[in-house]
Amino acid sequence: MIVNPQLFNYRLISGSLIVAIAVLSVFSFTNYQSVKAHQQFLEQEKQLVETELSQMIMRYDNISANNTTLSEALNTAKRETILTLDSLRILKSDLSVISKFKNQLIVLKSNNKSLFTTIDSLDQTNEALEAEKILAFNAFEEQRDINTSLIEENKLLNASLEKGALLTANSFKAEAFKTILGKQVVTAKAVNAKSIEVCFTLAENSLTETGAKELYIQIVNPQNNVMADKGAMNFGDSSLIYSLKKTVNYNNKVLDLCVNVESDVNDQPLTKGTYFVSVFHEDRKLGDTQVILK
Repeated sequence: MIVNPQLFNYRLISGSLIVAIAVLSVFSFTNYQSVKAHQQFLEQEKQLVETELSQMIMRYDNISANNTTLSEALNTAKRETILTLDSLRILKSDLSVISKFKNQLIVLKSNNKSLFTTIDSLDQTNEALEAEKILAFNAFEEQRDINTSLIEENKLLNASLEKGALLTANSFKAEAFKTILGKQVVTAKAVNAKSIEVCFTLAENSLTETGAKELYIQIVNPQNNVMADKGAMNFGDSSLIYSLKKTVNYNNKVLDLCVNVESDVNDQPLTKGTYFVSVFHEDRKLGDTQVILK
């Protein structure tokens, strides 16, 4: 068989071109796929860096520092992070850009770790101090309640002591007397009576202060007037109209007393009826009795 050299060469060239085009196509497709994968990788890396920066900013928003210096440092770090994120978003993704911002992210993380550690430490210290303050406050409240209770107990005790120290008297008795030949004789007739004798006993009390005690006898006649009126004694906001004042020396022992209240000219003659007799220590009533005259 006779082969035409020109036809053979043409076929050879055509075949070579076809192979070259095929190889070039495969290379172009492979290179395109590689570039596309590389671009996707860069986009993913950029997205990861953006996400971490956004999370850092959110943490800044969720953290507060009472310390002025730390608060300023926190605000500065937040501004730097926001600027870094904004810059990253507007720049085209390439390897140099991603590398640059990943390095910045590492620096920011390092700075933030130190800053957040300091803030956490201060928060823990503040929580401990707050707990101590609450314990101290509770202890103070408890002690104040105890002191209040003790004060009330002391008041009650003092009141009991004061009450127990008061002068007391008993065995009150009163009789009307007339005078015959210079002698006092008991009488029940109002027209004959010239005076009323009042007897009583001051009780023993070791708590009562010893010394002079002012006693007042008050006798009220059937007309509700004070017999043998000596005027009024004022004791603060109260006053006492009395018939006779008697000062005695009290030494904590039982003391029997009798006093004679002479009627005034204006009282004569005494009227029939009941005479109410009361004994006072200053303005406090010790006891009473009565005399009935016919």
